[in-house]
Amino acid sequence: MLPIDTPLIFADGTAAYSKLAKTHETHKHGYFILAPSASGKTHFVTQQKTRHWIDGDELWLAALAQPAGAWWLEPIERAEQIEARCDVITLEAKRLGFWIVGGSNTWLKPDAIVIPNWQTQKHHLQQRTQGDNDGGFTNSQLERALIQRKWFNRWAKQGVPKFLSITEAADYLTSSR
Repeated sequence: MLPIDTPLIFADGTAAYSKLAKTHETHKHGYFILAPSASGKTHFVTQQKTRHWIDGDELWLAALAQPAGAWWLEPIERAEQIEARCDVITLEAKRLGFWIVGGSNTWLKPDAIVIPNWQTQKHHLQQRTQGDNDGGFTNSQLERALIQRKWFNRWAKQGVPKFLSITEAADYLTSSR
């Protein structure tokens, strides 16, 4: 991982994508499911028998799109710059047939969004503390989590299918095409 203020350039990502293709299935058509913190992304990905879906954080870290540290706690403008880098990587990974589930997004239209029941998500967030989770918001950032949900919900207004769980979204995408 690079420090947060490292200026970036575009580069040939063949090696990084090839390495990910050795551990994850690729498909004829790529997908991107957008879901907020504490919605079950990591659990969904780690419970797969065959690794069809990749955790967006794994993808974005491999491509150096996400910097070191808790970048999601940066001011909104800086976090959006980082998420725009993730959008570029997600677009390319989809083109290569990867199925991605993640929580970083600014301009790339996802194939599905997941907005879990707020009480369930809030419960999961309240069980997290800064030192014991895999990234994302914690029990002290409920307001930011609500802002994130609102931001993600804008896609539903643009016709992106919306689901309560990652499993529902994944089943819809993989059975409807």
